[in-house]
Amino acid sequence: MKTTFRSLISVCALAAASIAGAQTTLLNVSYDVAREFYKDINPAFIAHHKKTTGKDIKVDQSHAGSSAQARAVADGLEADVVTFNTTSDIDFLADKGVVAKDWRGKFAHGAAPTTSTMLILVRKGNPKNIKDWDDLTRPDVKVIVVNPKTGGNGRMAYLAAWGYVRAKGGSDEQAAEFIGKLYKNVPALARGGRDATGIFLQRGIGDALVTFESEVVSVEKEFGAGKVDAVYPSVSIVAENPVAVVERTVAKKGTAAEAKAYLDFLYTPEAQAIAARHNIRPRDEAVLKANPQFKPIKLFTVDQYFGSLAEAQKVHFNDGGRFDQLYGGAK
Repeated sequence: MKTTFRSLISVCALAAASIAGAQTTLLNVSYDVAREFYKDINPAFIAHHKKTTGKDIKVDQSHAGSSAQARAVADGLEADVVTFNTTSDIDFLADKGVVAKDWRGKFAHGAAPTTSTMLILVRKGNPKNIKDWDDLTRPDVKVIVVNPKTGGNGRMAYLAAWGYVRAKGGSDEQAAEFIGKLYKNVPALARGGRDATGIFLQRGIGDALVTFESEVVSVEKEFGAGKVDAVYPSVSIVAENPVAVVERTVAKKGTAAEAKAYLDFLYTPEAQAIAARHNIRPRDEAVLKANPQFKPIKLFTVDQYFGSLAEAQKVHFNDGGRFDQLYGGAK
């Protein structure tokens, strides 16, 4: 009887120790071309968390087109945090009650710890002599872009090209005409940023790839240096990279504090420096100044020409919107 009692105590002790030592796991659901960035962020955060709390933590990551990821989370994918490249995708989750309605106020800079912009990648040596957005409408140029209905990369490319016309003093009607010409040169829409890069470099389709500035580093890491040249257009868009805690998941898992700590870490000088190494523009001014690879470029905000990204979504990217009309007309 004593042996049985002692065995029971031992089992209970082991169970208690197992529970106490259970490792918290977070899932970061993110956009397509951020995978290498978070592969570096996650171990840095794990070390930071261990140092500051004494606790172990694991971070898993999931990547695809930003909008596709948002729909997956809305449909039940148990992300603890989302780190996207357009605010409209987090607004979509807020409307579903998955993240907080006031998610923008939870972290600094409207809950966008980093930004990027849209560049034009061309084949080494720039054989088609592409210098600005206008060249993407030439009949001899084929352009690879992401479908703006499935990825933030695609929405930012569309809005950057539209805003280029407006920044030159053009009207919305002239911008629409320009977009129609550009998309006439698109042989097929990519699902996400990494898919677009694969089409351009692995399959050798197209003369130009419109993508985030950060993709230059990813291309060199994956395909080797010297494959592409980066063309900085005369005007481009500020692309914010917003983040949010997924309230539905953290309430269920009890991971609210850890999820917040993870997103707070993105604002630290250490994480901002990691962002800069991946050609993602840091918010930290000191880190930005220490990284001269970020060339000065005339930038406009979404609000400047579109009111807000939510408004742009309604007008341009919802079913039957301007994109559907223009892309259908282009084909």
